[in-house]
Formats: sequence, structure tokens, C-alpha cells
Amino acid sequence: MRALAITSIGRTAFQSVEPPRPRPDEVLLKVGVVGLCGSDLNTFRGANPLANLPRVPGHEIGGTILQAGEDVPTETSMVGRRAVVIPYTACGRCSACRQSRTNACKHNQTLGVQRDGGMATQIAVPHTHLILNDKLPMRDLALVEPLSVGFHAVRRGAVCEGDTVVVLGAGMIGVGAILGAIAAGARVIAVEISDSKRETLSSMGADAVINPVREDLSARIEELTNGHGADVVIEAVGLPETFRSAIDLACFAGRVVYVGYAKTEVSYNTALFNLKELDILGSRNANRVDFEAVIEFLEKSPDMSRQLVSKVFLWSEADQAFGHWEANRHDTFKILVDMQGAENE
Repeated sequence: MRALAITSIGRTAFQSVEPPRPRPDEVLLKVGVVGLCGSDLNTFRGANPLANLPRVPGHEIGGTILQAGEDVPTETSMVGRRAVVIPYTACGRCSACRQSRTNACKHNQTLGVQRDGGMATQIAVPHTHLILNDKLPMRDLALVEPLSVGFHAVRRGAVCEGDTVVVLGAGMIGVGAILGAIAAGARVIAVEISDSKRETLSSMGADAVINPVREDLSARIEELTNGHGADVVIEAVGLPETFRSAIDLACFAGRVVYVGYAKTEVSYNTALFNLKELDILGSRNANRVDFEAVIEFLEKSPDMSRQLVSKVFLWSEADQAFGHWEANRHDTFKILVDMQGAENE
């Protein structure tokens, strides 16, 4: 069968690989649609320290069950059912796993990052890492994982009705945080440098959209919060300046959630940690409950994929996808690869 690999920095190529053979507890999935993630783009750019090359990318996966191992429960082994893949591993022994926070497993290996991912015509995954769903269109199944990361950040920040939430960055994880916070009843202020995304973010329900290049961010947040600051700030960019801004923008006794991944060291004036008595939280990946919350949200929002999917590449064109994203980063929410016409070679 064929897979698309990132072979070296800035290069991708189709490769012939051995078809996967599911183990007794695994399901063989025909991959239908794969979303490209920022981590995949960083791997392509040579800026992902967790990924070695060559690497088959892709962890935002929707597919159809082809075959199930002999130990797979009947309800998960139905050939033809559609499913979302939970792409993380959990050792079951580390401190995070023992607290049922398997999303933060010390030894996690995410599909497409530390191990080859879903950009192939077939993939074998443990049946416990599937969520069956025949209601959502296939393209929506590939949106579940990235949105769930943002929903998880909202849950980490204990966002509730009446909160004012500032989300720094409106890539797909930031969008997930925006939608998750709105679903929780919060008022959301989105901060995003791309003017082309403003209309979409507003139509999703953001109360205000601020371009920090064109506006004084601190002054605008002061104005919009009557001088109090944000109850919760969710950082979804991963730059030192946005890491620091999150602390500045949070109100006294506020919460800061870091879901972005800073590539360099960040220096702080830590006085505000204490003066504001901030709760500063990290957020990583997502749990099944977050996936299920996103699925419920998408089932109630059938037009959401139309707003979020910026471009769809056919499987035969998938080697062009990363170059396109690199050239159109500020205008892109989500790029999908539609593999439903792919032949299982």
C-alpha cells in the first residue's frame, strides 16, 4: 500500500509500505480523511524536536473499519462502521496515568509524531483508541482531534458561564478553545494577527476579535473587561511574547492555560504570579471526554466544517499540501487530505 512520508526537511514523497496486520486487540481502519496539524507542519519545516525523519505524518484521522482482531469486542468490530482515532498512547504506570490523566502520559507516543501516522491508506489501531460515529460526515471526523485539544484547555481552565476568556491564537487549537469556551457559556475575546480570519471568528460567536499588530492589546482588554482583565487566558500560539502576555492579561485571581508550545526559553517578571495569585496551568492533548464533547458539538453544528476547512487535497495531490500550507499560513484554518478515493495497494 502507499503512504506519504516527510522524507527530509521541506520534502515529502509517496512510498510503498507493508500493509498493517492488526493484532488481536486492534482494528484495521481504511483511512478516509486526515487533517494536517501544526505539529505536522513543524515536522515538515524541521522544527519539531519530537519527530525524527522520515516520518509518516497524520494524527487527525477519520476512517472506516475494515477488519477487527479476535479480541476486539463485538460493538467495536463491526465492519463498515466509521470511527475517530484517539492518536495517543498511555503506559498505564506513570504518575499521569495513575491519576487518569492519560493525555499527559510521560511515555506518550502520538501517531504522526513519535511514530508513523495516518497518512496512509490503512492503519491498525487498538480498539480502545476508537470512537465510533456514523452520524458525522467523514470530513468532520478529522476535525474532532484538533478541536478536542482546545476543549481540553477550556476544561483545564475550569471555564464556566459568565467568565470572560481571552484566547491567544486562532489556529485550530485556538478555535477549539474559542468554541469550547462559548459552549461553556463564557464570553470570548479572540486575539489573532490574521485579518482574513476575523469574519469567521465573529460568526462562530467571538464577542470581539483583536489584531495585536494593529491594536494595543492590553488597552483593548482593559476596555472590554472594564479594567479587570480576563478571568481565563488560553495561550495557543507558542511564542515567548504570548506566554508573557497571558500573565499580563489575566485578572487578579485569574487562570492562565498554556496549550501552545514555546520553542525557546521564556523569561518572566514573576511578581504578577504572586500579586495576582494566578492559577497557571499546562494543557496537553485531550481525553476521551473531550473527544466526545467535540463530537456532540459538531453534531449540533453541521455547518462548522464548511467554516473551518480551508482546503481539501485529494490523496493523489497530498504531496502538495504542506507547501500550500506554508505559503498560506495566515489564511488557513484546516487543510484536509481526502483519501476516500485512494486504492488500497
